[in-house]
Amino acid sequence: MRRALSKSFLTRPLAHRGLHDSDDSRLENSLPAIEAAIAAGYGIEIDVQMTSDACAVVFHDYKLNRLTLVDGLVRDHTQSELTKIELKASSGHIPTLAQVLERVAGRVPLLVEIKDQDGNLGTDVGPLEMAVASDLAQYTGSVAVMSFNPHSVAAMQALLPDVPRGLVTAAFEPDHWPMPRTRALELANIPDFNRVGASFISHDSRDLKNPRVVVLRKAGANILCWTIRSPQEEAEARKVAENVTFEGYLPPVPA
Repeated sequence: MRRALSKSFLTRPLAHRGLHDSDDSRLENSLPAIEAAIAAGYGIEIDVQMTSDACAVVFHDYKLNRLTLVDGLVRDHTQSELTKIELKASSGHIPTLAQVLERVAGRVPLLVEIKDQDGNLGTDVGPLEMAVASDLAQYTGSVAVMSFNPHSVAAMQALLPDVPRGLVTAAFEPDHWPMPRTRALELANIPDFNRVGASFISHDSRDLKNPRVVVLRKAGANILCWTIRSPQEEAEARKVAENVTFEGYLPPVPA
């Protein structure tokens, strides 16, 4: 069953990893970035990774070193350990998904990207999706989930069928993606849209003229895009996309 996005996902620009500062004084996916996006009236896009005890934390990278003073992989630490790790630039600690949901509390739409845990966007999924589903089960605000990995989205279809689902998509140029060439070429055609019950894609803004994107839009799919960094880029992207995921500037919020 396909669940449609709420209108708020198509009208409020989505702050990429929260409203973080370009000078890194308010880091991406941090609670201060979440609060700043809410205060400005933007929707929010976040990333979730899995801990060693199969919990969901809000963090983009697989490694900790870019945003913290700790080395190693996110998935090698427990939730308790990770929530004690301080982010750089006095941005607080790594938040859990549950903490972000409590902070957002339905005030703005929340788009949750489930980061691939397979390594090749393959079938080794399940624990992170179950953790996300558990956290979202009682959430009543506008929320949707998405992933580059179609198997992850299929898992969410089974776990939380009433939550809108989407695919994060791109041209998947084989030279730029660390996966077998055949897998990259397969994903470029977005073959799983109907199978996983998706209602939207969030597509690389540099590839919005892709014929497959045009076909999906004509078939009724909502088209979002990533990552827009200027008003000029936004104007060009909106020729195809209904909404943008942005960073580095402040797009207008409809009244």
